[in-house]
Amino acid sequence: MANRETNYLQLIYRLAIGLITLWFISIIWPYISDVVLMLVFAFLFTTVLLSSVDALERKISHRGLSVLAVVIILIGGIGVFIGSFISQISQQATEFSNRIDKDTLTQEFKIIGEDIADSMPTFLQNIISSNDDMAGKLSELINTIIGSLASMASAVGNFMFIAAMVFIFTIILLAEYHVFRKSLVNQIPNKYFELGIKLIYNIEKSVSSYLRGQFLSAASVAAMSVAGLIILNLFGANLTLTFFIGIIAGLANLIPLVGPFVGMVPAILIAFMNNLGSDVALSHTLFGVIPSPFFILDIIFMFLIVQQIEGNFITPALVGKSVGLHPMIVMMALLIGGTILGPLGMLFAVPAAGILKVIFSEITFVRKNAHLL
Repeated sequence: MANRETNYLQLIYRLAIGLITLWFISIIWPYISDVVLMLVFAFLFTTVLLSSVDALERKISHRGLSVLAVVIILIGGIGVFIGSFISQISQQATEFSNRIDKDTLTQEFKIIGEDIADSMPTFLQNIISSNDDMAGKLSELINTIIGSLASMASAVGNFMFIAAMVFIFTIILLAEYHVFRKSLVNQIPNKYFELGIKLIYNIEKSVSSYLRGQFLSAASVAAMSVAGLIILNLFGANLTLTFFIGIIAGLANLIPLVGPFVGMVPAILIAFMNNLGSDVALSHTLFGVIPSPFFILDIIFMFLIVQQIEGNFITPALVGKSVGLHPMIVMMALLIGGTILGPLGMLFAVPAAGILKVIFSEITFVRKNAHLL
């Protein structure tokens, strides 16, 4: 009887400690969330680059130089890709500005506006025609765009700061990863040593498998985007830089549901620049019914198809298989993560579910075999 009362007291004590801990975390979370996010991203990048650093270290027998070499190669590759893309799209923009004068541009926009207005229902056409303060509306639109650009500049600055900090944390983790891991292992009591080693190994395996699945999913999105743009070109869309756009969509897809829409923006911009002045492109219709000047709606529709295929088939299958989760569990994890933290929650939902699965599996093992420990 005394033992049962003691167990109840211990349970109440643990619940109280747990609730106090959650309350304390909820208070300090707004102040530490950015740092935690940086560390999580740094850990993910470390997991991706660790095998390359370890392999190079075995050849040159120097950890610091190995980390430096891998980081320089990574930054160089990213820099070459971004530089090539910016250079080519700048070249296209220059050619576009030399080819189209202001009067032609104004006339094209007027024709587009008339086509869009003609395709609207009659009551919307009447509302537009009855509104005489078009100049005021245009002024408000321009002010809104300028305000959005200012906000965007601030967001870009914040992103660059976070990226720099993640980069620094990644270098530190790559250089000291095995030291950190050894320190963690040394904290495990002898009674649970083998169990702790197994838990750490399975968590690392789950995270690396998830990242491998994510990269396969990103490659699939890139391939589908390039194929879709090529198909549109067969119908006269006159799109260039399709390879770059596909890679951008694929890399952005590492944040679930975002990638295809990120690829959509440069595709629409390039379609507009390449086709402005073409009467055929201006009068183009989607499915022969809906006006789609410069194939803009065709591009949007194509990326929507890519997003639906990726979100409903590729990610649940590839990512779920990589972390040993059923596709239905993956979809539930994505929905829960998206509801709680938005796109970032969706990014971390699946690896978190995989880690929880590993932890619960080990807890179940311990409970079944506690008498052997």
